[in-house]
Amino acid sequence: MVKILILLIYFAVLIGIGLYCRKHATDVNGFVLGGRSVGPWLTAFAYGTSYFSAVVFVGYAGQFGWKYGIAATWAGIGNAIIGSLMAWVVLGRRTRIMSQHLDSATMPQFFGERFGSPALKIGASVIIFIFLIPYTASLYNGLSRLFGMAFNIDYSVCILLMAILTAIYVIAGGYMATAINDFIQGIIMLFGIVAIIAAVINSKGGLMTALDGLARVTDETVATTPGVFASFLGPDPLNLMFVVILTSLGTWGLPQMVQKFYAIKDEGAIQKGTIISTIFALVVAGGCYFLGGFGRLFSDQIDVAEGGYDSIIPTMLSGLSPMLIALVVILVLSASMSTLSSLVMASSSTLTIDFIKDNFVKNMNEKKQVLYIRVLIVVFIIISAVLALIQYKSSVTFIAQLMGISWGALAGAFLAPFMYSLYGKWVSKASCWVCFIFSSVLMVANIFFRSSFPEIMQSPINCGAIAMIAGLVIVPVVSIFTPKPDKTFVDNAFACYDKETKVSQKTALGK
Repeated sequence: MVKILILLIYFAVLIGIGLYCRKHATDVNGFVLGGRSVGPWLTAFAYGTSYFSAVVFVGYAGQFGWKYGIAATWAGIGNAIIGSLMAWVVLGRRTRIMSQHLDSATMPQFFGERFGSPALKIGASVIIFIFLIPYTASLYNGLSRLFGMAFNIDYSVCILLMAILTAIYVIAGGYMATAINDFIQGIIMLFGIVAIIAAVINSKGGLMTALDGLARVTDETVATTPGVFASFLGPDPLNLMFVVILTSLGTWGLPQMVQKFYAIKDEGAIQKGTIISTIFALVVAGGCYFLGGFGRLFSDQIDVAEGGYDSIIPTMLSGLSPMLIALVVILVLSASMSTLSSLVMASSSTLTIDFIKDNFVKNMNEKKQVLYIRVLIVVFIIISAVLALIQYKSSVTFIAQLMGISWGALAGAFLAPFMYSLYGKWVSKASCWVCFIFSSVLMVANIFFRSSFPEIMQSPINCGAIAMIAGLVIVPVVSIFTPKPDKTFVDNAFACYDKETKVSQKTALGK
């Protein structure tokens, strides 16, 4: 009864905020970007909660903690330094300035305006819609396992509950509702992960005893070195590096992450948001992977061959008190719903603004655009929910596989073209197309012809990381050998950076 009561209160708060924020969601700018007036705390927490979901807490923490031991914590550190701190420093200000100058509310719209190419905009929107769906399906999967552990609720009921609740508050309040709810969900995640780590470690006799126990674990199928699961780099540093690259650098090219920079309020918000976001990632991601690193201490309760890696974290938590289990459920529900809301917002706004508007429905006014976005939110949630049910009964049972495919395709396609186009006037339209096609085809081929790939690339995670790195080479190389962009057009896009603005002396010294 306590668990159910806590959940009901939580659901009521989410829906109430969605209804309260209706006044901010009357036009496209308000519904999709919150009027570009979102402060540092809301933006930083929206970024962090969209970043970390059940995919990380259940899928990645369990799988990579089991594979690499305590060294899996490097993935969390990478998420904080590369995926948060560096992403905000490199992309934050420039994205906010140029996206407003080009009047773009989505990543495909940015590409279309930056390169003067409606075709590029449509291509980007198709890639986003296709590859965000498997990522969304993975959110349901991770959540269902924890709900099943805590309440013995059928998987289909979990999917339905999460889908309906997310749809209500996103459709009602748009981006502002998701940002405020993300802040609340982020607070729950911060306190929840600390409490859960403490409880699990204490159940094994404290930190030093748990580390000693982990050092005594052996698995000759992985490594013969004694104490390898409690070591600095773990049994497989190379594959661990690919995990760090995919989960950290990937955020730089994900539309639902980059779009957070479009909505931030001002310079002060960027500076504060950078710090807040980094600390949030260090606690949440670092904590998740650190917790997962102790998974092998529960090997007497876990059968990976039968239950899969996604059963590791739920098993580790199953012995906690009812109050802590309720906290776990709300923590993962918070993480998953915040990410789901971000994904459906990115996908539906992209399809409406970049694909349907002007191409299929001419002269679409603001009111009609918001209506289409709301309808597509429902469509996207339904498709992803159905896919989640199908995926549950198919051979693709590991959450990490789904996320690896999605992140690899999206970040591989968009990271390099987006980042280079914020800084360099030399980026050609053709280089964007080559990067889009290369990453999309590579990840689709990895799904259907995985056994034909080199061994290092048979993992979707490794393949996705390689796609991102390849994009950083493809764009400059292709730009050298393809027609240069029109100088006048590009100069106009970059004129926004030269605009003078007055700031206080604490920000910059006068002459």
